Amino acid sequence: MQAVLDKLGIKTNNPGGFNGEWFGGGEKLDSYSPIDGSLIASVTQITSDEYERTVTASQRAFEKWRMVPAPLRGETVRQLGNALRDAKADLGALVTMEMGKIRAEGEGEVQEMIDICDFAVGLSRQLYGLTMHSERPLHRMYEQWHPLGVVGVISAFNFPVAVWSWNCALATACGNATLWKPSSKTPLTAIACTKIAERVCNETGVDPAIFSLVIGRGSTIGEQLIKDARIPLVSATGSCKMGHRIGGVVGERLGRTILELGGNNAIIVTPEADLEIAVRGILFGAVGTAGQRCTSTRRIIVHDSIRDQLVEKLIAGYQQVNIGDPLAEGTLMGPLIDTGAVDDMFAAIKRIKEEGGEVLYGAQKLEGDQYAGGCYVTPTIAAAKNDFSIVQEETFAPILYIIPYSNLDEAIALHNGVPQGLSSAIFTRNVLESERFLSAIGSDCGIANVNIGTSGAEIGGAFGGEKETGGGRESGSDAWKAYMRRQTNTINWSTELPLAQGIKFGD
Repeated sequence: MQAVLDKLGIKTNNPGGFNGEWFGGGEKLDSYSPIDGSLIASVTQITSDEYERTVTASQRAFEKWRMVPAPLRGETVRQLGNALRDAKADLGALVTMEMGKIRAEGEGEVQEMIDICDFAVGLSRQLYGLTMHSERPLHRMYEQWHPLGVVGVISAFNFPVAVWSWNCALATACGNATLWKPSSKTPLTAIACTKIAERVCNETGVDPAIFSLVIGRGSTIGEQLIKDARIPLVSATGSCKMGHRIGGVVGERLGRTILELGGNNAIIVTPEADLEIAVRGILFGAVGTAGQRCTSTRRIIVHDSIRDQLVEKLIAGYQQVNIGDPLAEGTLMGPLIDTGAVDDMFAAIKRIKEEGGEVLYGAQKLEGDQYAGGCYVTPTIAAAKNDFSIVQEETFAPILYIIPYSNLDEAIALHNGVPQGLSSAIFTRNVLESERFLSAIGSDCGIANVNIGTSGAEIGGAFGGEKETGGGRESGSDAWKAYMRRQTNTINWSTELPLAQGIKFGD
């Protein structure tokens, strides 16, 4: 562990603020590993005054950065991607140490950072606007996209580095600066990423304040950020409750938001499904990252005729899941993030039983020397009804609800019958069923898949969801437009001033 920390520049105590320089004059924040409860390192959080200085520095950096030609901005992003390639193994290991996801997932998250940098490099030469025909003679109309300003990024613990990169790679290519407030549960990965970005900026002659960092309590630093009118866009990942707060505060000052909030993701399994493929997709979606993804599979809506068969196969699959140290070879599921997450999981299991549900597998805390100090549980399968209040909520833990249906219309109604709308899937070999699921009367989620699970998303597509998931979009497609301001331009190249709609004035 120490060798990884040394390579990434993580000290015993680390300043939690960066605006071109490192600082921190606030309270100490300790980062403990969910693997064994050991102290990894500490961070000195920033103060309110230090936040103000950071925003000022970010604004200055933005004012210079926006005048750099976009393809040259892309070159800095390219260098960032290369630096992340060099640090992939070490940064992935730190993600595992601090967050608890298995090593392959930790490195996979860093690969997402590399991929979005590659995407943003190409994007830096494709910030296209449209040309339009004017109704007035000898006039030309077009639109163009300008940099927006300082973009605030609030990230969650479960993807402690990837979500920042989704935002900062695009925002940087678009000519913005970013101000990152990471989760207090994963501050060290944020410091490591910022150090990598700082080094790239120094090597390319760019003001490193375009990648500013503020680590501090949400009740102080987070509130300052969302209320700050100097930050035109706040991109936030977290719970629906958090999103309601941020959306309300930023909206009140007429700022913009990209909200990536809770998911309550379902998979419909029809009698036409290949059950072997379905079980693999469900297992990865429900157990991956110990159920702590916004895209984790929470609900299985399965036809009555195959319900028992599917449950039997799922239990057999769950019994083969190797749970333990996520740094160890062969581990498929690591710990929950902390004891609070464990408490939330077992409170949810209690509510399942109280509402009439039945635990079919799991629901155990794992103890013993190999689990000492960690937050390990067995993934849980439970029979439930879609209208249970606990099923309507998102529990950030590996709990999978089994919900039967009798016809596809009922299945889609059950699928859509929750407040959240992030990711969804159907397993079927029937093209009529799959096309219905993807149609306007099918899934109401921002992501809808056929014969693959709910978790995971490719960089090329826009990521995000509907309803209480927030409606935001990050990553691919035209998500870049959220980080820019649109301007419509009309040029009169005549010697007269014709007015629109044929209006005559001053004759």
